[in-house]
Amino acid sequence: MDAAGSQWYFSCMNGSDPIPVFTLLGETGRFPDVIHSEPLSVRSPQHGWRIPPHRHAHLAQVFLITKGRGEAVIDGGRMLLEARHFLFIPPQKVHEFSFRPETVGQVISVPVAVVNAIGPSSADLMRALAQPVSGRVMPALAALAEMLANVAIDTGPFRAQRAVGMAHSVLAMIAETGHSRDALQADHTRLTQLDVLIARHMSDSWTARDYAAALSLTAGHLSRICRAATGRGATAYIEQARIDEACRLLAFTRLPVSEIGYRLGFSDPSYFSKRFRAARGQTPSTYRDSIVS
Repeated sequence: MDAAGSQWYFSCMNGSDPIPVFTLLGETGRFPDVIHSEPLSVRSPQHGWRIPPHRHAHLAQVFLITKGRGEAVIDGGRMLLEARHFLFIPPQKVHEFSFRPETVGQVISVPVAVVNAIGPSSADLMRALAQPVSGRVMPALAALAEMLANVAIDTGPFRAQRAVGMAHSVLAMIAETGHSRDALQADHTRLTQLDVLIARHMSDSWTARDYAAALSLTAGHLSRICRAATGRGATAYIEQARIDEACRLLAFTRLPVSEIGYRLGFSDPSYFSKRFRAARGQTPSTYRDSIVS
């Protein structure tokens, strides 16, 4: 890798581009080494620990903060940079930084060609690496980053191969963080959609399989989503929603118990009472009496 202390320089993509491209050691030409790694303190003090808005045309960067803190703005979105956290910035994303003086960390710069060469590739992997990702620096990521920094001062004959392998491992760990977050958001969206469907089909006696089909999921996948969010499988989650609605109808209407059962998809009033008692520890009539008394 290149010598610590080498300077950033500025160039513009064209004369009218208002956002400068920070170019690292000839980035617009041939990148000087396969991976670049350096301490945050090499360049930040020269700029008063504030880096103005810029972007990198051919680099992705990973910031790992060991001590101190800062703030980043990426494409207008603001986020805190705290100790023992990382931030991944894909190429072309406009970003700026403001660090507290003496913040300690590491900056890993990876040419886009190396990012694209990670394999075996997948749509999920590349999608995760196309967006900024932040998260906690786990021990495995910290160890890899330290090894990568050591390769910077190594002179072994296969140093470049080692650096690329480590960089790919770092990127894969970052992608897992981004993918997991996307999956959680997707699961939250599906759970919200499930709630809407349950309210709409409360009287239709739909099973978990019916709801899963309406969401284009398997019954097993729907159960995993429900269990991860609530600790209950899909069947138990759906029944709990029906019982909760039964409680509301018993408390706030004077509908007969049998009618409430029918409205919630229970064709047999005695079975409705049995399921309600199993869930609430008392019969529907006793529950209503306890609420209105």
